[in-house]
Amino acid sequence: MRTFEPEETLMTRPPTTLVTETEPAAASAAAAHFADLLAYETDCWDVHESLAAGDVDFVLVDVRGAAGFAAGHVAAAVNIPHPELDERRLRGYPTGTVFVVYCAGPHCNGADKAARRLALLGRPVKKMIGGVEGWRDEGFELVAGT
Repeated sequence: MRTFEPEETLMTRPPTTLVTETEPAAASAAAAHFADLLAYETDCWDVHESLAAGDVDFVLVDVRGAAGFAAGHVAAAVNIPHPELDERRLRGYPTGTVFVVYCAGPHCNGADKAARRLALLGRPVKKMIGGVEGWRDEGFELVAGT
């Protein structure tokens, strides 16, 4: 009988489900993948906990249009619609400022567009996955107005 090393992805029995018909990645590859993913994304819970603790080392940016922002946004967020993210709008923020961007939710790619713009401007950025819908799903409140 063959012994398996921890890094091997071969399963000890034939796959029986749609989940296991494609073998999982080696543990080291999975660790690298998820570490990379966390470098690009944060979630609503972590943003909420950081804000609640007053432990804020980032600028939270709602990248939707003014009407969406006015209808309801995270209280600590500033509104910079993603098409308006440029050097002029960022002038007041030091170069190393970490930006966390969000939009309406998983059905919206505004946060991805904003993150790309910020990265092209040389700014550190993460996307808050879930956006407004994720924030609500966690039971967190939004505020209305500008």
